[in-house]
Parts: sequence; structure tokens; C-alpha cells
Amino acid sequence: MRSALASAKPALDPSMRQAVQDSFSRQQAMSLIRATMPLVEAGLVEIHLPHWEGVQQQHGFVHGGVVGMIADSAGGYAAMTCTPLGASVLSVEYKLNFLAPAKGESLLARGSVVRQGRSLIVTQAEVFAMEEGKHTLCALMQQTIMVMQGRAEKS
Repeated sequence: MRSALASAKPALDPSMRQAVQDSFSRQQAMSLIRATMPLVEAGLVEIHLPHWEGVQQQHGFVHGGVVGMIADSAGGYAAMTCTPLGASVLSVEYKLNFLAPAKGESLLARGSVVRQGRSLIVTQAEVFAMEEGKHTLCALMQQTIMVMQGRAEKS
């Protein structure tokens, strides 16, 4: 599913990969919903979420707020891979469209950088519902991230 442009990106520095993974580990909200981040590349991140009762809404789908959480984090961490070490990122805004119910065994949020600037980075995230090996696009997000130079995250 990756484009030729995505595969042509430079390899991510191992220090940056570790910084992104460490930041994700500090996000208590992600551990609360049982999300994991198995893929971290330059300008590209994936967050996986199992479908379990604690994230469901009244119809049995994953709650839209939870879908937004993983989309926001996937886009934000994709942006973080493009910043200097020591910088942190913060969402300024995002627009999320729900395209289908978030149902199935799990969700996959794939965040990617659309345009990188010094102080703002535009990202997009696609959220797929995984059911019986089928990927259904259930949400699409566009996001603006602010780069905070020299501003460390809370430990």
C-alpha cells in the first residue's frame, strides 16, 4: 500500500526511532486503550489497536473518540520522525471524517507526513478496520502539527 515516494524516503536514524518509541511509551492514554506502535519509519508510523469491550460505543463499534486518538497519535508521531532530536510535537488541529463503522478484530492507524516545514507539519492518517483479513478504510484525518524546538516532553 505504500507509494514509490514513501519507499524512497531516507532511513530513520535509530536515535530518532528510539525517541519516538519512548514518547509513545510515556503516553498513558495509548496504554489505557491497549494501543501499540509496531512501525516507525521516516515520515510514517502505524498504531495498532485491538477491538475490546473497553473501547466500544453503544452499537459495538470502536468509539469515534478512540478512532480519533489513534489517528491523532499516528499523524503526530509520523511528524515527530521529521523533527530534530530534542524537539517535541503538538497537534494544532485536525479534521476527521468517518467513512465506515470501526468494527472488526482490530484497527490500524497509518500516519504519514504530507508536508514538512520548520514550525508546522501537515500529516494525514488513515484508519482501517481489520476483519477476517480484510482492511476497510473507516476514517481519514488531515492534521497540522506544531514543532516545539528545544521543548522536552514531560517525563
